[in-house]
Amino acid sequence: MAVPYNHRAIETKWRENWEKHPVNVDDGKKEKYYCLDMFPYPSGNGLHVGHWRGYVISDVWSRYKMLNGYYLIHPMGWDAFGLPAENYAIKMGVHPAKSTAENVSNIKKQINDIAAIYDWDMEVNTTDPEFYKWTQWIFVKMFKEGLAYEKEFPINWCPSCKTGLANEEVVNGKCERCGAEVTKKNLRQWMLKITAYADRLLNDLDKLDWPEKVKKMQSDWIGKSYGAEVDFPVDGRDEKITVYTTRPDTLYGATFMVLAPEHELAAALATEEKRAEVEKYIYDASMKSNVDRLQDKEKTGVFTGSYAINPLNGEKTPIWLSDYVLADYGTGAIMCVPAHDDRDFEFAKKFDIPIVQVIAKDGVEIENMTEAYTEAAGTMINSGEWNGMESAVLKKEAPHIIEKRGLGKATVNYKLRDWVFSRQRYWGEPIPIIHCPKCGNVPVPEEDLPLRLPEVDSYEPTGTGESPLAAIDEWVNCKCPVCGADAKRETNTMPQWAGSSWYFLRYVDSKNTEELVSKEKAHKYLPVDMYIGGVEHAVLHLLYSRFYTKFLYDIGAVDFEEPFTKLFNQGMITGKNGIKMSKSKGNVVSPDDLVRDYGCDSLRMYELFVGPPELDAEWDDRGIDGVYRFLNRFWKLAADSCEAGAAETKEMVKLRHKLVFDITQRLESFSLNTVISGFMEYNNKFIELAKKTGGIDKETMETFIILLAPFAPHITEELWEMYGHTESVFESRWPKHDEEAMKDDEIEIPVQINGKTRGVVSVPADVSKEDAIAAGKEVIADKLTGNIVKEIYVPGKIINIVQK
Repeated sequence: MAVPYNHRAIETKWRENWEKHPVNVDDGKKEKYYCLDMFPYPSGNGLHVGHWRGYVISDVWSRYKMLNGYYLIHPMGWDAFGLPAENYAIKMGVHPAKSTAENVSNIKKQINDIAAIYDWDMEVNTTDPEFYKWTQWIFVKMFKEGLAYEKEFPINWCPSCKTGLANEEVVNGKCERCGAEVTKKNLRQWMLKITAYADRLLNDLDKLDWPEKVKKMQSDWIGKSYGAEVDFPVDGRDEKITVYTTRPDTLYGATFMVLAPEHELAAALATEEKRAEVEKYIYDASMKSNVDRLQDKEKTGVFTGSYAINPLNGEKTPIWLSDYVLADYGTGAIMCVPAHDDRDFEFAKKFDIPIVQVIAKDGVEIENMTEAYTEAAGTMINSGEWNGMESAVLKKEAPHIIEKRGLGKATVNYKLRDWVFSRQRYWGEPIPIIHCPKCGNVPVPEEDLPLRLPEVDSYEPTGTGESPLAAIDEWVNCKCPVCGADAKRETNTMPQWAGSSWYFLRYVDSKNTEELVSKEKAHKYLPVDMYIGGVEHAVLHLLYSRFYTKFLYDIGAVDFEEPFTKLFNQGMITGKNGIKMSKSKGNVVSPDDLVRDYGCDSLRMYELFVGPPELDAEWDDRGIDGVYRFLNRFWKLAADSCEAGAAETKEMVKLRHKLVFDITQRLESFSLNTVISGFMEYNNKFIELAKKTGGIDKETMETFIILLAPFAPHITEELWEMYGHTESVFESRWPKHDEEAMKDDEIEIPVQINGKTRGVVSVPADVSKEDAIAAGKEVIADKLTGNIVKEIYVPGKIINIVQK
């Protein structure tokens, strides 16, 4: 009788063994495979079972690839700069450098409990000066290429975090990090010209093996559209207002125009009697975030009292202001065609503005429109010389017609805006720019990088729009590296995204002091083959990383344009009722006790068993018992079979090849929850077979052990050793199945009379139609009472005898 399964002793033994004898070694002969987790920011709350899920998925995939003969690049590091770390430090009343270091130490210990094959020699930390030296180096390169520039304009301002936010960091009008209502503030900001890469970011999505929903989110965020810029002269003034429209074919139906409250002419266009109303509206709009303005269900607006002239029909067009129009999209002005746009229709009805239909189905005008006609197809009406044209044809031609007539120009527009790159906080990479009164903005010389973040006692945000660094005179005051004049350092810091936009490149050459990454190692190990993380990073992090990689490709630092070849987004593990786990809600489940009571292998497998890995799943501790029982039953089967030394049978061979086929198919399709259920199903089959034969043969059990190894590495290493192997199970190779060996000798077929099953017959798998029907009729002979009119055989499926 085999000794009982002792997870604590086994897991302790193999952790120590792996430290002395790593299982993933680059011998220079294997092809590389780079599997990467989205690295965590070191929160003081540590890891819960939800965090484990992504790390287990990536480790299982890494170990599977290793068993397929690859050298695995599977690193881990820390996204430790930025608002989360600084806000936590402020809350705890400690310096962010101290709290971050403590949190990293704690989470690293928790991550090690997962038993993932992370290569800690590659570890990076975004707060390490030797790392952020290269974050600053990238910024300097962008500055020299004209992609980093200064601009003063209204930005999203979080009054709680006391810093500016990029549009992407505002969710439903609130700060993504703290949940506070976002307002507007006019500040000097550093910007990155990501818009220069808009077309490449959009077009190259086709090259990626990513979930379609993520590619669509990125495509929608970039928001490329084709249309025209049309010039509307202002009635009685010298100015003209240029609008961007994707539907210049509907220009005859433009009965009013709307400007963003921030438009340069917004206040100037107000007539005397409208001035106070217009100024109040402009002020109120400045207090709302862009997201709020776009999502407000009830549209508001104010008439300026002024008119523009429709360039096609010469009609006077009232000029309104409304906060649903944004200054940084298009030209900050739109023409409104209420007959063919839901939003414009609602606005026109509310403010009693004329509605003129210019597209009609079959050319028939709608009397008393109750809603906008938004169908794409139709015939032009009320449109002068365009009457009778098909709208789909005119939509393509109109931009060029307008350009030829000198009324504007055909153009392309994007929703993507340049990236707000400044943060008015302490805990971030200093922006390596020196402000010289003679030379202007000068980058810190590359040989002087890193520009280190100074140590301070007071790091809390000022709330004035200035970073705490501005108060450190001895750090701020410096000499211009170009002319030697007295100058001042930039005091804003970079956003958290700065380090995380390129960190994956540094892992493969983390000790290099001369280059961001050597060309040799970049060519050998990059890009990332599989990237695993949450869908919440679908726009922000992934878009920024793609932008950085394309820029580094352009300057010759790397030889590829896309950072992540394949992407997998795992679902979230939630508390009861689908509520996100958080300390404040009191629903956090720590993995520590579960590892102690059930073992790491049980928890790893249960993390995958709870549901399809791409979907959210509600956590229930009770389910881990079933996985733990499976491991105990598998242990007993393997250990007893090892002692018994059972001989191979045909049934064992067939079941073994079916096991290999099923598990491989499920694993390749990332159906990881069904992989676990498959292990359980086949284990039960082997246990039943072992009762007849006295045990399972050595080759079959070793095959099962290898298949299980990526999921439960400790128990499988112990069993592999039990079966007489001195090398690690991960030095073996993933088994292959044999189609012929999987085939059944006999199959069971239902036998029906008039479509109703009356019995089951066992026949050879290659039985002929005649023999199958004969065997079936024999089984149901006592039930055949009428005249047989038809005999049907569906190979391998059913036998049906039709009688009257």
